Amino acid sequence: MPSIIKFLVMNTSKIILFAIIFLAACGKSEKNRPEQKADISDNPNQALYEQVMDVHDEVMPKNGQLYQLKRELQEKMKATDLSDDTKKQLGEIIHELDSADKAMMNWMHRFSPLPDTANREAAREYLEDEMEKIKKVRDLTEGVLQKAKDKLGKK
Repeated sequence: MPSIIKFLVMNTSKIILFAIIFLAACGKSEKNRPEQKADISDNPNQALYEQVMDVHDEVMPKNGQLYQLKRELQEKMKATDLSDDTKKQLGEIIHELDSADKAMMNWMHRFSPLPDTANREAAREYLEDEMEKIKKVRDLTEGVLQKAKDKLGKK
């Protein structure tokens, strides 16, 4: 029991920081969503916007998995019977997990759809570009999650 308390005390600030960032990121994505008043027939970019947000909404919940797998890999690295090569591989996967998390956070902070009053062509181009960016974040996240699970022997 004391080891659990020790773990919580030593990692409380990290847990709180992660929770704050995660909640702020989720809240920010909602702020960026334009009002749903516009009919899709009035604004053809609305459907594209919804597709971008669907990809975001698919990937965002996986950030918790990134964090959990990172912790498990860090614990595995502490094993003294691992070779230096194995520890190096684990460290590289941990770095990739961090990169995937950072990619999502950066995308969310930079995502700023144009208002309905903006040039529709410019808005469409912006959303198409953002769709490509969030798909790359999705692919990065899914790839590193699978790599981490494979290394840990999980499905």
